[in-house]
Amino acid sequence: MSASYSAEPTPLPKPSAPIRENLLSVVRRSATRRFLCLSTNALKHENIVLPQVDSPVAAFVPFVRTGNLVFISGHIAKKDGKPWTGKLGTDLTTAEGKQAAHTIAIDLLATLQAAAGDLNKIQRIVKLLVLVNSAPTFTEQHLVANGASELLIEIFGRERGAHARSAFGVAQIPVGSCVEIELIAELA
Repeated sequence: MSASYSAEPTPLPKPSAPIRENLLSVVRRSATRRFLCLSTNALKHENIVLPQVDSPVAAFVPFVRTGNLVFISGHIAKKDGKPWTGKLGTDLTTAEGKQAAHTIAIDLLATLQAAAGDLNKIQRIVKLLVLVNSAPTFTEQHLVANGASELLIEIFGRERGAHARSAFGVAQIPVGSCVEIELIAELA
């Protein structure tokens, strides 16, 4: 008895809508897995150790998760464990403000990790709101904000770390801090 074979492959049936959606979900998850451990490795590469998340000192929570978004409450700049105080343009330089924003970004990452359980679950940094304690003539809030933005892009890569951003000069920030930043992120 001889078997006959066809050179043409037998077409597979088209999957139903729920199966198709499940397949797309698997593809999306596997695309996200490309980034597995990238965030953690980037932290190690930058010699960054995430601090413990501080408890709020007022009537709010450090973060709120709703749907696939995480809203991180404003974090103020700290230096040597104390609020980093001063006004940009009179007490502090733009470079010092940028460094303050960088240190806040590290604290934001710690809170983001607490919110998500793992930084590799972050699909994207969506937006930063940066408040800069500024003298009336100081106009470099955007350069101060780069301290946080550049670190987030370094840690998450351009695809996941680039974000929308607003940077404002304000008359004062709680406890006289020089910079305060809040963050919105999307979970995978």
